[in-house]
Amino acid sequence: MKATVNWQSDMKFIGETDTGKRIEMDGNGSRVTPMEAVLLAVGACSSIDVVEILKKSRQAITACECQLDAKRADEAPRVFTQIHAHYLLSGQNLNEKHIQRAVQLSAEKYCSVMLMLEGKVNITTSFSIT
Repeated sequence: MKATVNWQSDMKFIGETDTGKRIEMDGNGSRVTPMEAVLLAVGACSSIDVVEILKKSRQAITACECQLDAKRADEAPRVFTQIHAHYLLSGQNLNEKHIQRAVQLSAEKYCSVMLMLEGKVNITTSFSIT
């Protein structure tokens, strides 16, 4: 995997992957900041796992929303110190034990982004069925 990040102006940058996908980022916050991109990556990566695990468990999932709440260090470097991921899941006759297992497997075994942060960031999870 390869990527490039090119400075546009001020604190604006465009990142492009070797597959041609692009993301605009801005250190001033007019676009997604790099730290927001990391937080979104946590939620997206883990949600992919949860949905796929539930589908393989033959759960009739119709929606998955991952709400993320992060805390950062007060002083530089302002790294994440805590991230909580709460999954809101909808579907027909969803089994709570299957959901709990899917969330746990994602956090502990499959989510590359969460696992990359392991040992540096306190990551917690929860879920509810809507």
